[in-house]
Amino acid sequence: MKLRKVFILLMVMAGALQLGAENYPYRSDVLWVTVPDHADWLYKTGENATVDVQLYKYGVPVDDVVLEYAIGGDMMPADTKGTTTLKNGKATVEIGTMKTPGFRDCVLTATVGGVKTTHHVKVGFSPEKIEPYTAMPTDFDAFWQKNKEDLAKVPLSYTLTPAPQYSTDKMDCQLVKLITTAQGQSIYGYLFVPKGAEAGSCPIVVCPPGAGIKTIKEPLRHRYYGENGCIRFEMEIHGLNPEMTEQEFKEISAAFGTRANGYLYNGLDDKDNYYMKRVYTGLVRAVDFLTTLPEWDGKNVAMQGGSQGGALAIVGAALDPRVTQCVANHPALSDMAGYKAGRAGGYPHVFRLDGMDKPDKLNTLAYYDVVNFARRVQCPVYMTWGYNDNTCPPTTSYAVYNVISSPKEALITPINEHWTSEATERGHLDWIMRHLK
Repeated sequence: MKLRKVFILLMVMAGALQLGAENYPYRSDVLWVTVPDHADWLYKTGENATVDVQLYKYGVPVDDVVLEYAIGGDMMPADTKGTTTLKNGKATVEIGTMKTPGFRDCVLTATVGGVKTTHHVKVGFSPEKIEPYTAMPTDFDAFWQKNKEDLAKVPLSYTLTPAPQYSTDKMDCQLVKLITTAQGQSIYGYLFVPKGAEAGSCPIVVCPPGAGIKTIKEPLRHRYYGENGCIRFEMEIHGLNPEMTEQEFKEISAAFGTRANGYLYNGLDDKDNYYMKRVYTGLVRAVDFLTTLPEWDGKNVAMQGGSQGGALAIVGAALDPRVTQCVANHPALSDMAGYKAGRAGGYPHVFRLDGMDKPDKLNTLAYYDVVNFARRVQCPVYMTWGYNDNTCPPTTSYAVYNVISSPKEALITPINEHWTSEATERGHLDWIMRHLK
């Protein structure tokens, strides 16, 4: 009977491994299971939270092992530390409460067979009441209107090169080079158009990239868009030809610098010279180009992306009234100054670096922070995020979602760190198709 129970437990763990590889590392001997006493991991401010902790090795409960815990606010130093002992693989940890809306993070550590293993779990307290720290500049709209007017003076110019290596029996692919500034700067992207599509029959889906200086990896990963009747534009933002070699990308990435001298910090002293200005207006130029395609249905333009791409999806939806649907996973660049309020700020966590907490940098960031664009979005929005994310913390996703006034829906997957499942990704297309005009 005992062996049968262990076998069933192993099968359950195998299923969990497939569903959440980042939280439960593939082929790891050790498995953590953390279960808050509220099924949705959410509490009202003032309520106390507890988490039942289970730890297994080879699917067998770990016994008489010391469990260390460190608890604090989302992305903040721990304010509570302690230990307890796992009995038959189980222990309970008191998370405590919060007086103001936000998240608490419980980091767990144990040594099993001489090897240290860690896990963490975040729970929320009235997160629907989280308000951004970042304020809207009084001239925010005027600033971006002027930048769009300047872009409109730049003639639409692009090249198209067949990319048969990414074409399928259901769609054709071309590599696009699109000029985005008067200085001749550009972006690249792979354009997928359904084979034999009739004029005026296809919605557009623009997919901006995640953070980094990198090629467009796996252009066919979302092939189901093009193969289900959508024009799909998988784009990059730096003007780097995605057909360069991996070594060339590594060299260019090193030249761009990292962290404090990387592109997300480039020009922060002046809002007119910040690197991301041409990236944001480049989203509008991408729509300028895509809406000239004869296959476009003349009505639907969706923005869809994750992390930095999720941020850019919201930015594009706010800047361009032609955008009719917006899908964003755990958006980066959101309430970046949140650390000033003693809580999590958004990726790239600017204020965790020395020398960044300066008035001119704060001023610039307000013009580029996603929460301020979220306040301006008019189209329907679909957002998804997880609570265990330390790259784009849940505090910042709620800060964005809570200020959106247009029709909105959320898929919240508490256990997720900075990832989404294939099923969730496919659900984005399903949501877009249900919301076509």
